[in-house]
Amino acid sequence: MSIWHLIILLVVVVVVFGTGKLTKIGPDLGAAIRGFKKSMSGEDDAAVKPAAPETLRADPPPADSTTQTQHDHTQNK
Repeated sequence: MSIWHLIILLVVVVVVFGTGKLTKIGPDLGAAIRGFKKSMSGEDDAAVKPAAPETLRADPPPADSTTQTQHDHTQNK
């Protein structure tokens, strides 16, 4: 690739993403690399232990009044 190809590529990237997004890419990329290095070295394991295990709870399904009334009518006959 020549220098002209690189310049055209840079211009297209700036036009597509805009300068605002390009200024945020550097810090975001640095934070991602630091996080990856921490997880590979195992430093992050002790700090991220949850206080208590998660418990899942589900609400019961709402009572369907039409089913109950049909069931009541069939029993009365």
